[in-house]
Amino acid sequence: MRIHKIASIPADGIGPEVIDAGLQVLDALEQRDGGFALEVEHFDWGSDYYKVHGEMMPADGLDRIKGKDAIFFGAVGAPDVPDHVTLWGLRLPICQGFDQYANVRPTRILPGIPSPLAGKGPGNLDWVIIRENSEGEYSGAGGRVHRGLPEEVATEVSIFTRTGVTRIMRFAFAMAQSRTRKLLTVVTKSNAQRHGMVMWDEIAEDVAADFPDVTWDKMLVDAMTVRMTLHPESLDTIVATNLHADVLSDLAGALAGSIGVAPTANIDPERRNPSMFEPIHGSAFDITGKGIANPVATFWTACQMLEHLGEASAADSLMKAIEGVCAAGISTPDVGGSATTQEVTEAVVEAIRAANE
Repeated sequence: MRIHKIASIPADGIGPEVIDAGLQVLDALEQRDGGFALEVEHFDWGSDYYKVHGEMMPADGLDRIKGKDAIFFGAVGAPDVPDHVTLWGLRLPICQGFDQYANVRPTRILPGIPSPLAGKGPGNLDWVIIRENSEGEYSGAGGRVHRGLPEEVATEVSIFTRTGVTRIMRFAFAMAQSRTRKLLTVVTKSNAQRHGMVMWDEIAEDVAADFPDVTWDKMLVDAMTVRMTLHPESLDTIVATNLHADVLSDLAGALAGSIGVAPTANIDPERRNPSMFEPIHGSAFDITGKGIANPVATFWTACQMLEHLGEASAADSLMKAIEGVCAAGISTPDVGGSATTQEVTEAVVEAIRAANE
């Protein structure tokens, strides 16, 4: 029996709802497969924890989860806690503390999920967006002086290191190489950002020499939004900076029908630390407690986690169950359906069980 130790951090908003749904389908997969088990330990960190303790997680939080094989994460964000407190208090310390420098966001139009791209359906949009996850625009460098005065100055410094850019570029080229089309688009803004982004471009060209079988091109980030919208079939694997990929991956989720179906993995490719898996939709406090949060993003995220843990067969079974349920029209209101979170979850669980009969 293969045992995988999982840290469950549901956190805020709809996070507990979708993580609970994800654990239900993972339990069904365990029972179906019989060859692996997940030992899940729950951590109540997040905004509610902050309101009691004055911090999003305890000071020894990273030490408490470092020995896990993976982290299953919900969302951070609360209307009565500043966003920079929630993000920098929990999610970013985990990503940066565990050097999860590769953020991987697959995007496809799933069967039965309507896309706003006119005339486009499954097969026309099949991307993997690679986001540099450790530096860039979210490095945390900068500050404020003369607070409250007319001459107040705030700086937000983007940090690009040769080491950081090279490793994410190599990861992206390798990802493109592993996919059928072997096509990579490098997103940049080197016409206006003439230091860090020019180095980004130069390193891309250097790394490309080691991947002669990968076809690659370069797009300015503003032009990239047009290409994603009008010519989605021209793209396959995409690599971009921390900020640029953050924005583009939300656009990608919307183009695929809803960010409620969009997954993400925060990966330490060297496996020195646990990697973290989360849906990208955020805490969505406007629908918290209504029972209508879309669990598909969390299920797809669970597929990524299973693949990372070496459970490829279980990941494939879960993805087939997700696609079958979506194709059958069992979906939440954000993608035009009327099902509840639990009804979608039960349908996926049933599809997993039925596949084993």
